Amino acid sequence: MQIPLARYADDQDLENLLKSKIREGDPMLEYITKNKGTGEESPDGVRHEVREFRGFCPPNRFGIRPGFAWDGVDRSNGYEQKWLLQLNSQKAVEDEAYKWSCSDM
Repeated sequence: MQIPLARYADDQDLENLLKSKIREGDPMLEYITKNKGTGEESPDGVRHEVREFRGFCPPNRFGIRPGFAWDGVDRSNGYEQKWLLQLNSQKAVEDEAYKWSCSDM
């Protein structure tokens, strides 16, 4: 009764209904039933293997880690280093100003 009569492409209930149907001859059926988890790993309940780069990577503004096949070469134009250097120097100046203002107390 609560579901509207017209169903659109972005209807989440319809999407979940169509995803939950098991169809004959589905090539992914064996994979999905084998890898069915508790549902906490991802929204669809299937465990997805996420491969990450293991090792040191230079920090960036957004905290994005490189892909698993990254070769370790920094191909940036140097903006991130300049930005982080400016941010750190600004923080150091603020700390020094605070220490200087509290030194006579």
